[in-house]
Amino acid sequence: MFVSSEPTILHADLDAFYASVEQRDDPSLRGRPVIVGGGVVLACSYEAKARGVRTAMGGRMARALCPDAVVVPPRMEAYSGASRAVFSVFSSVTPLVEPISIDEAFLDVAGLRRIAGPPSEIAARLRRAVADDVGLPITVGVAATKFLAKVASRVAKPDGLLVVEPGRELEFLHPLPVEVLWGVGEVTSRKLHGHGVRTVGDLAAIGGPTLESLLGRAAGRHLDALAHGRDPRRVQVGRRRRSVGAQRALGRDPVSPERADAVLIGLVDRVTRRMRRAGRTGRTVTLRLRFADYARATRSHTLAAATDETDAVLAAVRLLAAAAAPLIAERGLTMLGVAVGNLDDEGGAQLELPFAGDAHPHSLDVAVDDVRERYGLTALTRATLLGRDQGLEMPMLPD
Repeated sequence: MFVSSEPTILHADLDAFYASVEQRDDPSLRGRPVIVGGGVVLACSYEAKARGVRTAMGGRMARALCPDAVVVPPRMEAYSGASRAVFSVFSSVTPLVEPISIDEAFLDVAGLRRIAGPPSEIAARLRRAVADDVGLPITVGVAATKFLAKVASRVAKPDGLLVVEPGRELEFLHPLPVEVLWGVGEVTSRKLHGHGVRTVGDLAAIGGPTLESLLGRAAGRHLDALAHGRDPRRVQVGRRRRSVGAQRALGRDPVSPERADAVLIGLVDRVTRRMRRAGRTGRTVTLRLRFADYARATRSHTLAAATDETDAVLAAVRLLAAAAAPLIAERGLTMLGVAVGNLDDEGGAQLELPFAGDAHPHSLDVAVDDVRERYGLTALTRATLLGRDQGLEMPMLPD
């Protein structure tokens, strides 16, 4: 049932990525608890994790748990640069690299034994190369499937290497807590614990039909396959995003229509800039809302033609926001998100005759992009956004 009899898939995952970059660049931080971010913990070092600090935790709670932590502001450009350097190392090992995020990827090293040795030696050299060339710790799991490789890297953290030997996959997997399975979140975990299922072995023992009756057909079959080590997925190269999006948390205070509109403008600017950089156009514009009671809603609109123009996407988003205004006024608003889907991989857009004689708005977008690319994102700003905090723009993988 396994894809390969030899563990040829590597899952490489940088350890406490943002915090590790800060410790690399400032030697005085090494060995000390480090928290990246102020109001909310964006990342923390393993020294801080040992004191109970976790990603997405409120800053006040994090400082209460670890009062001697060093809190540093995020440096997104530094993290993006470190990510590019690490992926350059990955590409030097094998051309078969599937990025998962800016700090992790799957690598397929099948066929490299004659020129590079067994997968375990390749993984060990990869870890040394990342440490020597980039200065960051990385954990690597090696297995016959993507799922097992990812679980192995999770078990081996931090700064470790774990190979799941062929024939011993279930021996490795079954003693682990059921939460290591993809698809087992907090709700599913509670449901499984209520039926005495605490380890992957427990789940494998109750069988697919019971799981399907408990969790539903799709989820039951999925978890049963993973519990038996079945994962036929291959490492995929060159897979592109299905949508481009951004979101912004707004806090618990009331949000005025003017503030909401300013946030939407910033999000649309961010999304369309990323689309143009990737050479993508899209037709379906989606507005995502989270209310004060933490319930969520989405509204979408499909344009007549694919576009990457900021004004066209913003007009669609404003229409969706106007339609949702009564619901927002009634339930409050704590998060806004914008996404563009139904993407065209070739970046094609329907050309239209300029009957009105106006300049094509795309030329203005491109000119603004060029200035920001050269002088920084704050070099040009819409007047309505002056003096407003636009939040952090998280580093993303190139598309």
